Amino acid sequence: MTDYRRAYVPGASWFFTVNLAERHNNPLLIEHIGPLRAAFRYVKQRHPYRMDAVVILPDHIHCIWTLPPDDADFSTRWNLLKGHFSRAIAKGEPISASQTQRRERGIWQRRFWEHLLRDQDDWNRHVDYIHWNPVKHGWVARVVDWPHSSFHQFAEQGVYQDNWAFVGEFDFAAGE
Repeated sequence: MTDYRRAYVPGASWFFTVNLAERHNNPLLIEHIGPLRAAFRYVKQRHPYRMDAVVILPDHIHCIWTLPPDDADFSTRWNLLKGHFSRAIAKGEPISASQTQRRERGIWQRRFWEHLLRDQDDWNRHVDYIHWNPVKHGWVARVVDWPHSSFHQFAEQGVYQDNWAFVGEFDFAAGE
């Protein structure tokens, strides 16, 4: 079995990528955006965290969370979130023998990608990456046109202008 080593640092901020099991042409997350938002709220009520930035795409999520100073358990939060969302939507996805044995729904990839943010520059680059992602994947031509993004809150706060467009290259792996 693979040994997954995760950086559990109390009070830190992490960038996450969480994918559906079947990503190709799967609009599940935006088709069920209400239950997904409810799952985020459900987890936040039980295990607080700050959502610093987020984008919900049809088949994956990118976000940055900051946990409380005495807490580093993001894995439990993702487990609860995936489970709450999975129970909220109708069954019907294909399920493998392994998923049946583990009592999984077959909606999510088992793991998620996480990156401990090192400093403000790292945080800023990942926020830009999150907001640029719908354009990168060809869902919209302009960042402002994607409705399921924290970009709109950042623009309201004056961090970005509505016509913001990323210029340059992202020089880091983002879990895709």
